Amino acid sequence: MEIIEFQSSDLLRPQPTVIDFHHMGIVDFDQCIALQKRLVYESGGRDDGHITCLLCEHPPLISIGRAGSRRHIRLTTQEMRRRKLEMRWIGRGGACVAHTPGQLAVYPIVPLKYYGWSVGEYLQRLQNGLLDTAREFEVPSYKRPGRFGLWGRSGMLAAIGVAVQNWITSHGAFLNVSCGPHSQVGVEANPAELACPGDPATMSSLLEETETCPTIGEVARSVAYHLAQRFEAAQAVWHSSHPLFSEVVKQTRDRTRQAAS
Repeated sequence: MEIIEFQSSDLLRPQPTVIDFHHMGIVDFDQCIALQKRLVYESGGRDDGHITCLLCEHPPLISIGRAGSRRHIRLTTQEMRRRKLEMRWIGRGGACVAHTPGQLAVYPIVPLKYYGWSVGEYLQRLQNGLLDTAREFEVPSYKRPGRFGLWGRSGMLAAIGVAVQNWITSHGAFLNVSCGPHSQVGVEANPAELACPGDPATMSSLLEETETCPTIGEVARSVAYHLAQRFEAAQAVWHSSHPLFSEVVKQTRDRTRQAAS
């Protein structure tokens, strides 16, 4: 465990904001969703504004948000099977996201009511934290008017898709670090009907945009640092894994066995 202190600019909150960042490595997508649901439930029983943020990667899989569609995946069912790619329909914002190792998934669990933030303000803070990270590594990047995400010279660097339940956020952002365009082939993460004029149609990554690509661990720490500042935290704590994860994994596997029997 590592503790990082910050200066908070918000002196009106009853308690200083604490964020726990959990860097979890490569995590099964479904198990990560189950952990987020557990954290959202627990956040609803707290009154201290505590924020939890999961930082992880996923094995290859395609998730489809509320703005996404099967037609945004240009692979046939046979091609999906051949590549051993599964799909998940997820109740988050955004379109389709192709997950793969080398892409950093960022999942903040934030009680918006405690901070008086609208969903739009929260999305701006999340997006700006990613922009700060790209700038730290000297990667030219920009935002698009009316869109949430991050773009580089050669394509889309990060997708943002958030869910909100009882004013508590889950899901979040997906920043391509070292996954190349080959990992995104066949998936329209930035479909034409959602894109702004001039948007690159392709996906990109920090690796594609710079000759000195940082490791995903370095990017995860940078994201943690900049999100803590954008969320005006007084303290950020860095952890490996999450204490509830093994319990969630066991419950998920038990449910799978019961469904199969």
